[in-house]
Amino acid sequence: MTRPACYPHPPPALLNSAGSHDLPLLDVLTSPVPVGLFNSPVDARHVLCLHLGDPVPVSYGAGRYERQGVRLHGQFCVVPGGSSTRWTLTRPATSLLLRLSPQIVNDTAEAMNLGRQNTLLAPAIHIRDPQIERIGWMMQAEDHDAYPGGRIFADSLAVALAARLFAVQSRKPSTDPVAGRSLPAWRLRHVIDYVEAHLDSDLSLTELAVVAGFSLSHFKSLFRQATGMPVHRYVMERSLHRARQLMAEGKQSMTDIAMETGFTHPSHLTRSMRRVLGLSPAEIRGDYLS
Repeated sequence: MTRPACYPHPPPALLNSAGSHDLPLLDVLTSPVPVGLFNSPVDARHVLCLHLGDPVPVSYGAGRYERQGVRLHGQFCVVPGGSSTRWTLTRPATSLLLRLSPQIVNDTAEAMNLGRQNTLLAPAIHIRDPQIERIGWMMQAEDHDAYPGGRIFADSLAVALAARLFAVQSRKPSTDPVAGRSLPAWRLRHVIDYVEAHLDSDLSLTELAVVAGFSLSHFKSLFRQATGMPVHRYVMERSLHRARQLMAEGKQSMTDIAMETGFTHPSHLTRSMRRVLGLSPAEIRGDYLS
């Protein structure tokens, strides 16, 4: 499906390692909503619209579903993929759009044993959920900083968002479909070897799930059971370990080291080192020279 004209392509940091313009599992866009009647563009993806800023009275419609009310900061609405919604606003507003691919929604529904009939999300408005808000703010921060966590972090947020959205709409507590299980040792070794061989690329969760031979949702949980940490955290720590080794050798610039360890910019590498290791590159190099 052609992307709506008002929806730009995903940022380069979220494209896959081959440079494909396939849509990522989750992306984010801050979008103005005009005064008066506004029909949202049709998108193949499932869209969550988080309201930003002051309260705004709105009239909302989706098919025969109509509702009026006041949108508050952090509340969200759900626009299922392939549909459009009607909005009437008395003053301009701003929305943070979280767009989920049908792939991750369907995969999550299967992992949660919801069945095919439940893979379509229901339209909704004026919903508030702290976990979904937190995912929205994390994606907004990633977007503002040019995605320092890379594609794999956004992919992990996509899995968490889809699972939480189904739990909210079904009003049932979310459960881990693979609780008590972990990746078989030989499959875990395949994934670890693959990560080590591809630290210079922007790894995706889909890519690693294929290597492991599991669905996205199952792989994310199984990997955490096996290693005690999320996939994106493991990849980050391995990338920083490699970067630290290269700094110790003292043969490459920070730009080259960032590229070789999968960071989009030297500043992303520096921030990650400070956050995870509590050290700056200068401090790390100083330790090896002292």
